[in-house]
Amino acid sequence: MSQNPFDALGGAGGLDLGALLQQAQQMQDQLHDAQQRLAETTVDGSVAGGAVTVTVTGAGELTAVKIGPDALDGTDAEALADLGDLVVAAFRDARAKVDELAEQMLGPLAGGLPDVGGLPGLGGPGQAPGQLGF
Repeated sequence: MSQNPFDALGGAGGLDLGALLQQAQQMQDQLHDAQQRLAETTVDGSVAGGAVTVTVTGAGELTAVKIGPDALDGTDAEALADLGDLVVAAFRDARAKVDELAEQMLGPLAGGLPDVGGLPGLGGPGQAPGQLGF
């Protein structure tokens, strides 16, 4: 029987921590690139048949609001409150689309990182699986 406890984990050569860390670094680099592409992407959300449309970046920043003439039924307080509700609803629509896009772009990458016991930025105790410490 071998005296090296790592022989069972990696065969005759033992556990190759260097290769594991290199693979984790490559995956983290790919995830960072995907996050950057997502942040540069814009998504539109709209409500009421396009009466209000907002543009949001992949990072969640509101960059534009377009209000069609049909969105405003008057200038009284109730009509303005309704317009505000439409803007909020359009923003929520855009955020839902950003979340879906983020899951498509980042999900496969974030879910593939190994749990290496709490190394900075690579998961571990206190972080959900796939959550990075950026």
